[in-house]
Amino acid sequence: MAIIFHCNHCGKKMEASDSAGGKWGRCPACHNKVYVPRADLDEELKLAPVDESEEERRKQLMAETNKLTQDILQEREMPVNGAAEAVEQPIIMNEKELTKNIIMHLRLMADGELEEAQRLANLTAPYGQRAVEIIDRIALSEIPEPELADIPQQVLAGLIRTLRSKII
Repeated sequence: MAIIFHCNHCGKKMEASDSAGGKWGRCPACHNKVYVPRADLDEELKLAPVDESEEERRKQLMAETNKLTQDILQEREMPVNGAAEAVEQPIIMNEKELTKNIIMHLRLMADGELEEAQRLANLTAPYGQRAVEIIDRIALSEIPEPELADIPQQVLAGLIRTLRSKII
């Protein structure tokens, strides 16, 4: 008889053999580590009653946190008197330079040189769709760029997704 349970991370319904009960495994959908419950533990869990005042306090704190976050984000978007003129214009790059910057960003991220990688990401971001097209071309290439060849495929795919999400 199979053990049926849900992933704690993504909620996907999973089925595991009885022998997997009490062990850890990976969710096939989100690839997070999940605990497979044992089949012989059919007893019902006894839960403590919900404290309504604590729940209300938690909701209030979450609302305050959300409001503060929105206020901070709005402050970042509004330039301070004359600050718009102080912003540097991005350097105009051709496709070859843009490709080189994207590859160097991925290499630096893999090597853990985060500050320099962030600087290159900031130079790349203004190019929007052009940069995304180059990133997609790198991601879909069967033969990786020589600078990226030693990075494990899954790590490289994660770095590419992260850079792509920063640009979009």
